[in-house]
Amino acid sequence: MSQAGFVLYDDAQARATEPFAITRPFGEVRVGAMLIRERWERVLGAPATGFVAAPHLATFQEFDSPAATDGTIAAGTLIVNTRFAPALDAFVPRLKPGEAVVNNGRIAAVRTARAAAGPGAASGSTTLDSLSTTSVGDIAGWWLGETWDAVGLLPDMLATDASVLADQIEDEPPTHVSVLGPHRLAAARGSYFEPHVVVDTTNGDVVVEAGARIGAFTRLAGPCVIGAHAQVAGGRFSCVSIGAHSRACGEMSVVIMIGHANKGHDGFIGHSMIGRWANLGAGTITSNLKNSYGSVRVTTARGVHDTGMRFLGSLIGDHAKLAIGTRLMTGSIIGAGANLFGDRSPDQWVPPFAWGDRPPFTQYAIDKFLDVAAQVLQRRAEQLSEGMRSMLRSAHTLAGGTPPATKPNEASTRRRQR
Repeated sequence: MSQAGFVLYDDAQARATEPFAITRPFGEVRVGAMLIRERWERVLGAPATGFVAAPHLATFQEFDSPAATDGTIAAGTLIVNTRFAPALDAFVPRLKPGEAVVNNGRIAAVRTARAAAGPGAASGSTTLDSLSTTSVGDIAGWWLGETWDAVGLLPDMLATDASVLADQIEDEPPTHVSVLGPHRLAAARGSYFEPHVVVDTTNGDVVVEAGARIGAFTRLAGPCVIGAHAQVAGGRFSCVSIGAHSRACGEMSVVIMIGHANKGHDGFIGHSMIGRWANLGAGTITSNLKNSYGSVRVTTARGVHDTGMRFLGSLIGDHAKLAIGTRLMTGSIIGAGANLFGDRSPDQWVPPFAWGDRPPFTQYAIDKFLDVAAQVLQRRAEQLSEGMRSMLRSAHTLAGGTPPATKPNEASTRRRQR
């Protein structure tokens, strides 16, 4: 049922996720086939009217994203938790003030009965549970606690998403594409397939959106969604969500590209997430499985975390640049704006705006970084706005600290696994 508009809310946990929280609200992260914001817009039948996130993101605005609010949540506002990703076919009834929908006992969306205190909302300490008096139903979807959950949940989410999206595409797939398996190839009008493309639908639907181009000698294995105007230039792709205007080549398995990212050459990327405007040099390779087959641990600015996941590659932040031949350890986090080069694998945790190949990193000079970022956007016919320049300067200032002390990594146990 259509709502009148809504506000996206990053709670304290969303604001601590790495490596994306420093450069984008959590609602602008892609999970499954869509950005979290886009998932909510689809379910609610209305556009987001604003977001409440960390103060340094106040001037963030990207493509059709809403602008930040001042942190005060007025009475009667429909507000959603960005750490919940609703199923694309989920139902949300029209909520009255004080009413909420829940998933797994936690409030996913609520229409406020009273105003929320500005400081609490601004800090992320306000919980949606404190704004509701009545639950009116359950909503289907997935909770995310950390960024790597988007990778762990991708096979399940993408299978569901691709099935829903395929139902909307009525065009017949091109006859020169070799299609295997019982599920569907759903190719939107305006997509293009060169000869010698194989689509394997054994494990799920494959959706190719308008303007996307699939190059010769590409193998797509579902579930898989290729976003609008993305270019896939040959190679093997299995269970991938390739965001709009991205470029992909080589071998990718269980990977999310938020959008406008570039992996234009050979190299294996597995169980990973790639931020917007990131560039992976030729031959960049991730490890996504330890030789011990144990649970992958990751290092963040908050310490070491056991993900509970057997497969996890790398989380690569917005605007990160990786030189040719870069080798990434199992469970690596590459901070936003990092520029990596050299003849060795970087450490498992690379701070935002790092410059070099090993600690202690030099911090990337902000004026040089912004100059490069502007050139990258211009190559895609986009402009780096003054608001985004200001936001990136604030992020750069926040990133000025030193990397955390960590335990020795498990590089000796890493293994490349498809």
